[in-house]
Amino acid sequence: MAKTKRGAGQTALVTGASAGIGVDLAECFAKDGYDLILAARSAGPLGEVAQRLASTYGVKATPISVDLQAHGGGAKLAAEIAAKGLSVDVLVNNAGFGHAGAFDGAPMDTQLGQIDLNVRALVELTHIYWKGMLEKKRGGVINVASTAAFQPGPLMAVYYASKAFVMSFSEALWEEARDTGVHVSCLCPGPTVSKFRERAGTGKTRLGARSKVMASMPVAKMGYDAWRRNQRVKVTGGGNAMQAGLVKFIPRGQLLKIVRGVQSPA
Repeated sequence: MAKTKRGAGQTALVTGASAGIGVDLAECFAKDGYDLILAARSAGPLGEVAQRLASTYGVKATPISVDLQAHGGGAKLAAEIAAKGLSVDVLVNNAGFGHAGAFDGAPMDTQLGQIDLNVRALVELTHIYWKGMLEKKRGGVINVASTAAFQPGPLMAVYYASKAFVMSFSEALWEEARDTGVHVSCLCPGPTVSKFRERAGTGKTRLGARSKVMASMPVAKMGYDAWRRNQRVKVTGGGNAMQAGLVKFIPRGQLLKIVRGVQSPA
């Protein structure tokens, strides 16, 4: 008799699921038997990912093209999910973007767009599905932040600040969900192979030029396993974890100079 997979009968919604860590997190859930709802702006790649995961793992995978950066994007996505008769047990807030450079080096739309996608849409979707998770006493949330969450980021100020919010928010929800059966985990990757680096321009910084870049699947597996264990925060890679831990011991003024130096053009 075949063993029932632990995700059978449940559905995971993954945002930013057309490439990189989002695709690999979706695959981790599919491998465990979760049905999928995959959300991103790029309809073509999203459909290809859905088809591949559905055929490989025998799960249902529903692609929904949506712009979560637009105000009300989360509510629009939730409405479409409900109209399809689907429900959400696990929410993976992976969608996000950054911009490398001085604060005055990018237009207002770019700076505010990071807040809209990295913070507002994440909170919006979490608020929509959180109560249902608590009522069912299962499921939960994975929020994808970054090692940027551990310190301010001169020359990438808004992105670093947005990820600090994501980690703080995640840790607070983890405590609110204590002993409820709902898991919350904040995944904090360091430099990772993804389209994020191309869009953000981080590969052209000193940090990007000299850092070891991890493949996205090991990062996703670490994040998924951490969520299964209900680990509050997971930093990927021993070196990244060590650096994140050392931040609290460095005087703030010195830390700001260090970050500005590594975020400067290579």
